[in-house]
Amino acid sequence: MFSYKTSAPEETSSLGKALACRIEHTIKSNDAMPFVAMYGDLGVGKTEFTRGFVSHLSPGSRVKSPTYTIVNEYLKGKIPVYHFDFYRIENPAELDGIGFEDYTERGICIAEWCERLKDSDLPKDIIEVHIARLDDGSRRIKIHGAADFELCVQNT
Repeated sequence: MFSYKTSAPEETSSLGKALACRIEHTIKSNDAMPFVAMYGDLGVGKTEFTRGFVSHLSPGSRVKSPTYTIVNEYLKGKIPVYHFDFYRIENPAELDGIGFEDYTERGICIAEWCERLKDSDLPKDIIEVHIARLDDGSRRIKIHGAADFELCVQNT
C-alpha cells in the first residue's frame, strides 16, 4: 500500500492523473480492464481525484459526479473510462439493470462510494483508493490493490 498526503484539490487531482498514467502503461492488450474502487466520506475529494484520472485518459472531458445517473462515460481517449457513483445504490441487483458487468469489460472503471457494496459485488483484483480528511484539512490518500505500485509523486 502507498500513502500520499495532498494539501489542495489540485494535488488530489494530480494524484488521480498519476494513477491513470501508471495504469495506462501497465495495460496489455489481453489484460482485464482495471477497476478503481474509491472509499471516503462526503466531500473528501473522490470526484476531484477522478477529474485528474479522467484528464489523462480522456483529455478534454468534463467530469462531474454521476450521483443521479450512476455512471458517466468518457470516450475521448484510446481507452474508455466509466465513472460510477454507488451512493444511491440500495441493492446490488440495480447494477445488473445498467449493464455493470459489460462496463467492466469494455474499459477502465473508477467508482465512488464502493463502501456501499460488498466486496463480492465488485470485480476481483481491484485497485482501492481510500481518501480521508485530516485535522489540518489536508487529505490522506492510500492506494493499494492488484496493481500495487508507487506513483511518480512524492510518497509521504
